[in-house]
This record gives sequence, structure tokens and C-alpha cells, in this order.
Amino acid sequence: MSILVDNHTRLIVQGITGGEGSFHTQQMVEYGTQVVAGVTPGKGGQKTEAGIPIFNTVADAKAGTNANTSVIFVPPPFAADAIMEAVDADLDLVICITEGIPVKDMVMVKTYMRGRKTRLIGPNCPGVISPGMAKIGIMPGFIHQAGNVGVISRSGTLTYEAVHQLTTRGIGQSTCIGIGGDPVNGTNFIDLLKLFKDDPDTDAVVLIGEIGGNAEEEAAAWAQANFKKPIVSFIAGQTAPPGRRMGHAGAIISGGKGTAADKIKALRDAGIIVSDSPATIGELIEKALKN
Repeated sequence: MSILVDNHTRLIVQGITGGEGSFHTQQMVEYGTQVVAGVTPGKGGQKTEAGIPIFNTVADAKAGTNANTSVIFVPPPFAADAIMEAVDADLDLVICITEGIPVKDMVMVKTYMRGRKTRLIGPNCPGVISPGMAKIGIMPGFIHQAGNVGVISRSGTLTYEAVHQLTTRGIGQSTCIGIGGDPVNGTNFIDLLKLFKDDPDTDAVVLIGEIGGNAEEEAAAWAQANFKKPIVSFIAGQTAPPGRRMGHAGAIISGGKGTAADKIKALRDAGIIVSDSPATIGELIEKALKN
């Protein structure tokens, strides 16, 4: 079983005719994802080289293909509008890959989404994959294999590292989700832990956090009270100097909060296994599954 995406996911690619959109559409199709439509305003009625129909709007694409999910490869100035257009079309899930969306735009998006059924993953994320069923985003599909470990990560690159370690040890994944490192995003650790809690085929979870914000501390408190499956965590940015921006807009330590030490303490206090190095994530999950 999986969460968020599976064999029934019918995908729209917003920005399908751009360089990133066209390249990753091909990769998703080759993986076996049902890409049923693309959206590029002004190019409605055309088709991609692979024969995927292009529509002018998400609403038209949904009406024409019965799509339920969208992935966004739209430049930052237009990405917020693209998300809200997908929300207006009442899609179940929107995954925004775009990096560099202004924080004020995302605050507007979050306000706009209140009370709507659409779930947003991202922005500035690698996407979601349920191995063997659907890959939506930019992650390398070949390192994944189907199995019983869920992965949630703020860091794209470390997601791939953790997955590679799991697969090398013969440990498959149920679903892997990159939630993105921006300070305002659509779905957080707790949202996804709730889904993994109710997934009978997920037996353990890898949770990869990073400095900045308090999402990991909140997830630790929630998991201690509600989540009985083993969690192995790693916090990136342990050697980062305080106050310095470290790539992700969310990775900023301010007011004495959001340090790696704060997060590690909160996780350990909640009974979560914390890896001191990204190199031991796979080993620790293997031990946790045997216990």
C-alpha cells in the first residue's frame, strides 16, 4: 500500500512544454506514471511528442482526462497562480517542484487553500514516489524499490541518500515524500505521519529534518503521543554557524530556536532514534525493523 500516489493517480503536468517540465515528464512516463495531460496557456489543442494532450487550463485538463493530481514545473513568478489554479480545479493533490517562490506568495496560497480539499506538497521539493506505482517529481526512480518504510524529508539530496541506503540493504519503501525546505509549505511532517500511521503496509519511517523553524520539534511531540511505529531521524545542518542562511530559505536559526541541538534533543526525548550521520540511516532502520 502507499500514501498520496499510486496506480490510480492520473497526472497533469503544469508547464509541460518548458525545459524542466518536458524532461521530467518523459522520466515520469518511463517510470510508469499515468501522465494524462499537460497545461501550457496558449498551447491548448496541441500534443507533446509522446502524444500527451495539452490544455490551456487545469480545469480543462481535468474535465478532458479525469485527472486527480498535478505537478508544477512553472517559473517562480507564476507558480503561486499555478497552485491556486489547481486548487480551483478541485484536484486531490498538487505537487509543486518550483524553487524560489517568494514567501509572501506562499502565504497568499496557504490562505487561499483554507477549507479546500486539495493537498499541496512543496514548493521547492523533489516530489513524491510510491515505488513501482507512480513517480511524480524529479527524484531518480531507479534507486527506489517497493517495501514497508516511509520516508519524509525536508532535504531533497538526503532523501536520495537515505533511499539508496535502504534499497542497498534490501529494504523497500512504501512512499517517499520530499516536503521542501521553504518556511511556508503545504504539508508538514505531522500531516504525513498521520497518513503513515494509518497505512498498514508502512512499518517504520525515516524522517529527515534540517535546521530552522520548529517543524521537527512539533513532529517529535506529536509522534510521542500518537505514533507507535519506529522512526529514524537525521537533522541536517549540525555544523552550520548560527544566523547564516544555508541554502533553503527555511534553514535559518533565529532567536535561539531551530538549532540542530534543539531538534535532536526533542526527537530523542520523544523516543525517536536519531542518527548522528546520514551514513547510518539505513543501518538504524534495519535494526529498528528487527526489534
